[in-house]
Amino acid sequence: MQQLFPGEVFANTADFDTGIRQLLPRYDEILLVITRCLPFTSRRILELGCGTGELSLRILNRCPDAQVVAIDYSPRMLQFAQAKITAAGYQQRWTGLEVDFGEWANHPEKIGIRQEFDACVSSLAIHHLQDEMKLKLFQRIRESLCEGGCFWNADPILPESPILAEVYKAVREEWAAQQGTTLTEIRAKTGTTSTYGHSSQDQLATLDAHLQMLTKAGFETVAVPWKYYGLAVFGGWV
Repeated sequence: MQQLFPGEVFANTADFDTGIRQLLPRYDEILLVITRCLPFTSRRILELGCGTGELSLRILNRCPDAQVVAIDYSPRMLQFAQAKITAAGYQQRWTGLEVDFGEWANHPEKIGIRQEFDACVSSLAIHHLQDEMKLKLFQRIRESLCEGGCFWNADPILPESPILAEVYKAVREEWAAQQGTTLTEIRAKTGTTSTYGHSSQDQLATLDAHLQMLTKAGFETVAVPWKYYGLAVFGGWV
């Protein structure tokens, strides 16, 4: 079985966009919520762990003046995203960088990403960091945002109890069935994840723990604009 970086999920990158929609309930709604929470006038946006470029594409559609700097440590994901962005005609407004955002959190001076972003976004990526690194990353994001800037993250969250863990699992199974498949069939297309940099297999935290980390990192206001069982979009403003 092919070894994958955390976040690549599927052995074949071309399976990602369909597979993630079967695996995670309301994936498109998640991306829509993040996009809606960005000011229409945003000019510089940082995306952490851009994957196949689905969120970047929506942001470029919504924010006509936005330049997106998208980072990911997976060369094949970046290549896939670049092709998608180019096909949509947005290549002049999108820059993809092969960067580990955990390394950026620890040593920003080595990465060379200019600060002063209007917004930072991420989807299905930060949960691969241990909590200590999540906090460090939130602090780095806070320092990189302009005054009044915002950060929005979509991730699976740790169930607060074993009962909820069963509920969340059942919801995902029902969702897969509605898509005409099963979690077992979907997972047959996935690969074995290996640790890469600061990321490894799922390192989930509760929603409350995330909000506490954001507050500790210096976000003035934290919010949860969307939650659906074991998935949430959360973040805030500086």
